Amino acid sequence: MEEEEEQPSEVELKKGRDEGHKFRLHMVTWNVATADPPNDVTSLLHLDSPKSPDLYVIGLQEVSAAPLRFLSDITFDDSWSQMFMSVLAPRKYVMVSSIRMQGLLLLFFSKLEHIAFIRDIQTMYTRTGLFGYWGNKGGVSIHLSLYGHVLCFLNCHLAAHMNYASERVDEFEYIMDSQTFDGKKAQRIVDHRLVFWFGDLNFRIQDHGMHFVRNCINSQNFKLLWSKDQLNMMKQKEQILQEFEEGPLDFPPTYKFDLNSDTYDSSSKKRKPAWTDRILWRLRPKAPPIIGQDDDESKSDVLKQLDEDEEFPLKIRQDLYTSNMEYGVSDHKPVVGVFTLELRKVYDTPLVRLQAEGDWSADIDALVIYSRLQPFSSSAWDWVGLYKVGFRSVSDYLTYTWVKDDEVAFNEEIMQVYVSKEEIPVRGGVCVLCYYSNTLQCIIGISEPFKVHESKVALEEGLLPEKINHLNQSVAGLNLQ
Repeated sequence: MEEEEEQPSEVELKKGRDEGHKFRLHMVTWNVATADPPNDVTSLLHLDSPKSPDLYVIGLQEVSAAPLRFLSDITFDDSWSQMFMSVLAPRKYVMVSSIRMQGLLLLFFSKLEHIAFIRDIQTMYTRTGLFGYWGNKGGVSIHLSLYGHVLCFLNCHLAAHMNYASERVDEFEYIMDSQTFDGKKAQRIVDHRLVFWFGDLNFRIQDHGMHFVRNCINSQNFKLLWSKDQLNMMKQKEQILQEFEEGPLDFPPTYKFDLNSDTYDSSSKKRKPAWTDRILWRLRPKAPPIIGQDDDESKSDVLKQLDEDEEFPLKIRQDLYTSNMEYGVSDHKPVVGVFTLELRKVYDTPLVRLQAEGDWSADIDALVIYSRLQPFSSSAWDWVGLYKVGFRSVSDYLTYTWVKDDEVAFNEEIMQVYVSKEEIPVRGGVCVLCYYSNTLQCIIGISEPFKVHESKVALEEGLLPEKINHLNQSVAGLNLQ
């Protein structure tokens, strides 16, 4: 049964008509060739930049998928996810969503302040490798609503080798056609307001010989190679590709390098350099004219899109498109794209407001108070999680309680949820409460930070702070598994 989507209130609609808000998006695509993460990703994520992104989207290909390694990564997050979380969490970024299919990995991070306004999160994957049965090639995607604007991020790893340009396009079209999402707004990838398509797309530089290609690279005369880039060539005849935009390739081809060097392939194969690693985007075209639409439903859909485009415009600007030559753990260099999204918010009120009632410690049962600020479809699987400030991901809770099972009192406006003292960490700390909606697959409300006090009982019974802290770390580790 299709769930009803939450509708913005009149107050939210009026707020949406205010001036546009700008969001900085930092994207990375990197074929990591089964390598372990580097020790320092400061330059990859531009951590020293005075302008910090609102969102990070990181797409990796060929993450190690050896049988034993892959099985362990299912239980414990893979080393790349762990590394990015450990770097970004102290900077108040939370991993909102992730999806992995064999070697393909897609991570979406957001600043904490935006978390309650990123809704309706869905993930999809499509296999194209080995007749569609093995996930070494294909695409993984994250669909979400950012302040009411429906976006899709599609990370692909397409067929390799020079002679397979047409097959790469066929695979891309298959992925675009096969991935569908629940809801009325954007059931197909092409229905989204904005789509980012990126990854190791594997398009090569055709016709030009090795000597000419390397001379162009050494002289930084990249423009001479653009016309023979297979993706640019295929754009001339494929309508779906023409709808995607890409910044100029003003950086050296990112494949293939000798490991730990800036030297292109010196092996006996001497593969020709190529821009295999790309970031493109597609802003949904304006609605077609109503004239020629045969049925009332089609006319209604066109009118809705026209109204949405006018009332809540969305603009995109690419601020940077480059490769990072610093990293040598793979035979590919990572590619970075930095964007500014300017949009009018469809809503800027969280669906739920919640707070901790009274003092919290492991010595007494606690209460959470929450109220609905907007209507939404609740579920028996909704829960409230207790998180340390600086938490890494949605699953990084200290404890949680089911909303429906543990409600102790409610009226039409305010509800209370019981939390057992047995579930509260004895060491305490500065925490927040988050309401997780199972229907929308996201956090829809976050409390202000509050203090959970140390357990006086535990201290009186002789549990030293060091032991308590060790115990809490063990419990937190179990919760993450």
